[in-house]
Amino acid sequence: QVRLVESGGGLVQAGGSLRLSCVTSGFTFANFGVRWYRQDPGKQRRLVAMISRTDPTFYADTVSGRFTVSRDNAKNTAYLQMNDLKSEDTGVYFCNVIMGVNDYYGPGTQVTVSS
Repeated sequence: QVRLVESGGGLVQAGGSLRLSCVTSGFTFANFGVRWYRQDPGKQRRLVAMISRTDPTFYADTVSGRFTVSRDNAKNTAYLQMNDLKSEDTGVYFCNVIMGVNDYYGPGTQVTVSS
């Protein structure tokens, strides 16, 4: 059974840092890219960053230069290092893996940035 679990969220002051983790199980993690999304209250999830199975990365313009996505295939885990956090980074962060027609998300982790 495919499982993704995010952790590492919390309350942080503007300018601070957090490191999110996405621990996965139930599939061969090294064979798939991982996406990180943020969902604001009442809005759709928006792509924040992604890392492919061969490590090339993508960042939304709003986080480029502040966030870094990485992966540890030996630990079946993806990470999102978030630096210089801003109030607009507040939201629930989800990791995501797409396998063919199946789209898997974790339950999410709340990030709150106070100004």
